[in-house]
Amino acid sequence: MDQKIVFIKDTGIENDRTKDYYALFLNLLRENSLEDQVQINRVADIGIYNQGLVVKIFEQDVIYANVKEEQIKEIVLKTIKEGKVIKELLFQSPPKQLRIVLRNCGEIDPENIDEYIAKDGYQALNKAVQENKPEKIIEELKKSGLRGRGGAGFPTWLKWKLTRETPEAQKYVICNADEGDPGAYMDRGVLEGDPHSVIEGLILAGFAIGANKGYFYVRAEYPLAVQRVELALAQAYDHGLLGKNILGSNFNFEIDIRLGAGAFVCGEETALIASIEGRRGTPRPRPPYPSVKGLWDKPTAINNVETLANIAPIILKGGDWYAAIGTEKSKGTKVFALTGKVKNSGLVEVPMGITLREIVYDIGGGMISSKGIKAVQTGGPSGGVIPQEYLDTPVDYENLQKLGSIMGSGGMIVMDEDDCMVDIAKFYLGFCVDESCGKCVPCRIGGYQMLALLDKITEGQGKLEDIEKLKRIALAMQKASLCALGQTAANPVVSTLKYFFAEYQDHIVDKKCRSHKCKHLLNYSIIQDKCKRCRVCLINCPVNAISGDKEQGFLVDPKICIRCGKCYEVCKFNAIAKE
Repeated sequence: MDQKIVFIKDTGIENDRTKDYYALFLNLLRENSLEDQVQINRVADIGIYNQGLVVKIFEQDVIYANVKEEQIKEIVLKTIKEGKVIKELLFQSPPKQLRIVLRNCGEIDPENIDEYIAKDGYQALNKAVQENKPEKIIEELKKSGLRGRGGAGFPTWLKWKLTRETPEAQKYVICNADEGDPGAYMDRGVLEGDPHSVIEGLILAGFAIGANKGYFYVRAEYPLAVQRVELALAQAYDHGLLGKNILGSNFNFEIDIRLGAGAFVCGEETALIASIEGRRGTPRPRPPYPSVKGLWDKPTAINNVETLANIAPIILKGGDWYAAIGTEKSKGTKVFALTGKVKNSGLVEVPMGITLREIVYDIGGGMISSKGIKAVQTGGPSGGVIPQEYLDTPVDYENLQKLGSIMGSGGMIVMDEDDCMVDIAKFYLGFCVDESCGKCVPCRIGGYQMLALLDKITEGQGKLEDIEKLKRIALAMQKASLCALGQTAANPVVSTLKYFFAEYQDHIVDKKCRSHKCKHLLNYSIIQDKCKRCRVCLINCPVNAISGDKEQGFLVDPKICIRCGKCYEVCKFNAIAKE
């Protein structure tokens, strides 16, 4: 075929609207007798978000963004049929990205194994089984400096080495695709856009440690990802890349899928193992670590999606190639789900060592409004909040940890002056409290008590001594919780106390929320000079807290007002003050 069209919606999911566009393309191609010359693929990611419908045409190497329905016909007739570029629709890709994990996303049809193979797919596996030196794979990973991208940053080579050296005949490898951080969708993007890269990485992991069985543990809430992994596995079996005597060698390896029910704690290795085994997904004390005693008490290596997607390029190009990217202790690239108050939100892949400012402004396009940046939250609910004065900090494991945050799996949320840091801390802590398995007391009780204190503070009932209580409970959780969920759940609270203590003082001493987010601390009033006396606020108030008439004007009774903000929303004349 001469041309190929790849298109996505800015949501990255296949919805009804996307299906309409797809059908419209097909109909236009048929009408113009082009259906045999053009292949259309729906993909999850090509690194472009918040740009509406995106159309990528390979023959001309053209990407169109914000394509409207009426422009599809123009694309078919001018670009596809006549080869002309429509300049006003062209998309200019942001600088400073380096795509290794996302190398094939938006470049190949994720449902066609032949396209993956054409991009050097499974060449690393072929090289490994032909050389038949599993230790060499581990050595290359050691040279590369690749660290686990699931959050902890443990050296991948060391995990594989420990698992390989454990004296057991039966070993397992697991792909952890249980992505549960709010605002994070890195694993989903890779599995939907390039599932074979993760499968190849998992097979190479099995070969390196001496395992003959692997598992994908995927969230059931990712139906398209599950569908494409299942299809990719079937294709790999058909091509002799899975099963018995892979690529003519004596290496046997099989992969099954297990679906997670959405428990955030199952992202922790031992809880994930329990879930695969059919037990309740709760963590257990470590040691022994999974590399010694894991799935069904056998040595097990667990890596997340992003880590495994890095393996094949490292084996093909060498560990030294990968180690040349990034910083001294944090090698390679990192995929982030950049969201929040930035113009260009979406998946970005950047070399380690790039600064937060470069990510937010050069790649993210800056703030979506005129309000200044206040902070960047990294690491999901287990991470911390980094204030704007540290935007020039290089992004790597060590620097983020020094600032009281973590790399995590790759969530990155940008906040502006409208965001209340006390409310942010309460949101993330509330998520961890809801997701706690309840097995250990420090997490189960400590998280609940901290959340109760934050509720008091945001409702105007807090006292200054509550700050010390928060710090003491946070320290107890960090020291005594069974797993990383409890150990890191207090991070958002600790980091906001460190960098935004004045906001806690505002809430406690002055009973004010400077960002106007905490509704119990808000007071609404009518600005008489601006009020047009249209009665819209009075009509929409759900508790009749507004009284008056057109002659005398209107007032808000603070004793009746429930701070719902309805009057503020419906007023067209900016006559409602919120303070």
